[in-house]
Amino acid sequence: MPDRLPLALRIYQLASHAAAPVAAPRLLARRLQLGKEHPTRLAERRGEATQSRPSGPLIWLHGASVGEMLAVIPLIGRLRAQDFAVLVTSGTVTSAALAEHRLPSGTLHQFIPLDAPRYVGRFLDHWRPDLALFVESDLWPNLILASARRAIPMVMVNGRLSERSFRRWRLVPGVIAALLSRFDLCLTQSAADAKRYGQLGAPRVSSTGNLKLDVPAPPVDEPTLGRLKSVIGARPVIAAASTHPGEETAIIAAHRRLRAKNPALLTVIAPRHPARGESIAEIAKVAGLSVGLRSRGELPNKDIDVYIADTLGELGLIYRLAPIVFMGGSLASHGGQNPIEAIMLDAAVVHGPHVWNFAEIYTTLDNAQGAKLVADEEALMAGLNEWLGNPTARTAAADAAGKTVRQLGGALERTLAALDPYLMQLRLAQRAI
Repeated sequence: MPDRLPLALRIYQLASHAAAPVAAPRLLARRLQLGKEHPTRLAERRGEATQSRPSGPLIWLHGASVGEMLAVIPLIGRLRAQDFAVLVTSGTVTSAALAEHRLPSGTLHQFIPLDAPRYVGRFLDHWRPDLALFVESDLWPNLILASARRAIPMVMVNGRLSERSFRRWRLVPGVIAALLSRFDLCLTQSAADAKRYGQLGAPRVSSTGNLKLDVPAPPVDEPTLGRLKSVIGARPVIAAASTHPGEETAIIAAHRRLRAKNPALLTVIAPRHPARGESIAEIAKVAGLSVGLRSRGELPNKDIDVYIADTLGELGLIYRLAPIVFMGGSLASHGGQNPIEAIMLDAAVVHGPHVWNFAEIYTTLDNAQGAKLVADEEALMAGLNEWLGNPTARTAAADAAGKTVRQLGGALERTLAALDPYLMQLRLAQRAI
């Protein structure tokens, strides 16, 4: 471990320490106004625990948001099955809602503290983790450096580093090397990710595969599913999942043109940020379409053209209703969203060109004809039209996607095998108590 930090990191530490008393309250208040903080759990962002630390060894997993948490749910389940106490931290309100419903029994959840030394120290003083697993690429300098000073073993799991992020980090090589050198082990999603992390200074890197390929199909409330299926009946359905601004306009425009051949067509839009539901409804209304919002308890009856699923944790429901799913974040330049859950529920996936967050998965799917790449709004309409009119081709694509995902799986077992030496140390410590 380097004895001396790069100047940029030392400045960051000093600035975050000095600014915290004034800046943090203002930041939290602003984020609360925007709905980005939980109103009754702000103390956790200051490192103040709202739950007790369990006795014995504690494994701490940190992931930024929903996607990272979903990826490690099976891993958490396996750790809990071995009787390890597990604390999960994340930084978004949506991930906290997911934690409440999806984390294995007995798993603790807290919001990650703001990355100021006093808050990080308060968090670590209370929880005293024995092993820290950082999911993907959420690297907060004070959190990593403070954990290293306390000799907490740190492992990156499901590590991902896009070419774009790699180029940015290359601009500050000393900073990223100082952070990555604190990790005991870096387990990555692909060989390309492993190479990038190694070039940036991670001392021990291994490609174990993408944990998102091993996640189970998302759950669903069966009575709710039955009720919606009854309301929808035999109508053709397409869905747009985890959409970003601009993509809803494209899918709504596609709906207007597609209904010439499919007058009963229902389009379901599940925005990445549910709070945008009302604004999306206005776009549809301006386009002359009738709209229903799930947040209001409305149903997609025969008079509804566009149904906006502006709720949390219901993609499992959406994917079971729609045989064709456009994955958002891919026409808008956001790096794409994870298609695996939709594929597991037999949906045929359409996506745009901007999928660098899941480049390997989408490339493999496209090559296997298990997904349809569309370059723009016009191609989106054409792609949807083709599968609406050709159920055989649509089913073949969904089958090819399912086969591809099954072939790419196995990351969970490889990750557990890599973690086993650390878990053995925790078992020995438990026996010594």
